[in-house]
Amino acid sequence: MIKPRLEMLLERGLFASRWLMAPFYVGLVITLAALLVVFFQELLRELPKVLSMTPEDAILMALTLIDLSLAANLLVIVTLSGYENFVSKIDTASHEDRPDWMGTVDFSGLKMKLIASIVAISAIALLKAFLKLSEPGTVMDETRLLWLVIVHLSFVVSGVLLALMDWLNSKVNSH
Repeated sequence: MIKPRLEMLLERGLFASRWLMAPFYVGLVITLAALLVVFFQELLRELPKVLSMTPEDAILMALTLIDLSLAANLLVIVTLSGYENFVSKIDTASHEDRPDWMGTVDFSGLKMKLIASIVAISAIALLKAFLKLSEPGTVMDETRLLWLVIVHLSFVVSGVLLALMDWLNSKVNSH
């Protein structure tokens, strides 16, 4: 049976509309560059103090840089996986540096990587807040700490529930 011309044009237009997502991924690459600038600003601000740092200060510096690195990794994963899942395949299959996960992270995997990164970033923010309490003269802001814990636990619970939903969905699809 031959499809009516209007239906065929509509379907081609809908399929081509996926390219409207491409500017979002370009925006994420620009955001990645901005994170790189912030990373080096933080590094250059902290390096002159390294000889006078306490262990807690050094840990806080490292946690801040790790936090920025995790956010950057997240941007790369979302950009590449999102582009490949929703726009077009990236033709780098023969490149020796192509990450193993490229082309294999589906939408469900992308959600799990996203929530895992958010939980890690939240945990680092919480740890930084607790480490700052060891600084002399620091006043404990119990309300802020409570909210940091609540937000972090919300992310953890959300991650567990997302994983559970994906697991349940995989069991239903296999029947």
